[in-house]
Amino acid sequence: MTEPAVGGAVRRARESAGMTLRDLAGRLEVSVGTMSAIENNKVAVTVERLNAVAAVLGVTASALLAGDTFVRPTPARGDDDWRHFADLDLNPVLAAAVEVFTETGYHGATMRVVAGAAGISVAGIYHHYRSKQQLLVALFDVMMTEVQWRMSAAASENPYPVQSFALMVESLALCHTHRRDLAFIAATEMRSLSEPDRTRVADSRRRVQQHLDVVAADAVAAGEFTTPNPHNTGRAIATMCMALPYWYSPGGPQSPAEVAAEYAELALAMMGHRVQQN
Repeated sequence: MTEPAVGGAVRRARESAGMTLRDLAGRLEVSVGTMSAIENNKVAVTVERLNAVAAVLGVTASALLAGDTFVRPTPARGDDDWRHFADLDLNPVLAAAVEVFTETGYHGATMRVVAGAAGISVAGIYHHYRSKQQLLVALFDVMMTEVQWRMSAAASENPYPVQSFALMVESLALCHTHRRDLAFIAATEMRSLSEPDRTRVADSRRRVQQHLDVVAADAVAAGEFTTPNPHNTGRAIATMCMALPYWYSPGGPQSPAEVAAEYAELALAMMGHRVQQN
């Protein structure tokens, strides 16, 4: 017997992905009638089919099975070029939430204002997102996904710890300039997250910092970083990158690439980079 909320979760995830019932049925190679029965909890859903549905919709099977009224989006990575920033493929509601939260702050925003910015009715926005909090959580998830995959890709580009560290800092700076509005929300609204998402996001941030710390420790062990306290210096560097949305302007004198390159050089100087003599 299928879980009561699975069908509703599938439908909400499908609508959030901008897919019709026929689109989803076609991707899964099943009839529209079968998909309709699944969404209306008329038939049991096997584990295999649930995994297939989740894969097509870009969500996790566990989220669908839990019957979440809100299913977090899984942002598409596109290619593996961590320096390339295409426009984020956000649905209209999330795109509107970025605009409104940036302008008014989370606590100053209302679902009615977000709905107006998205060009849909208030009833329509509640069909996709149950609360303003769920919008905020979704935006944090998008930002953390961006930071994590880009930093990992940057780190793996060079096997030497100093160069790897510099590339990681460059990726952080690029994320916080190219994704300025989203990064601003992530920097200013952490206190607005409710549990358990606040702890989950904090853990994600901690893993980013730990990745920097590990690579910095390797550079210290190799005698290439000479700072007496790489732990605190690493935190100062990460904070420096996360503060970029406070002052960086896309119309300013420096491009994101120029700022990122400068920050990578600053980070190496802060770590006391010692150039090895041949």
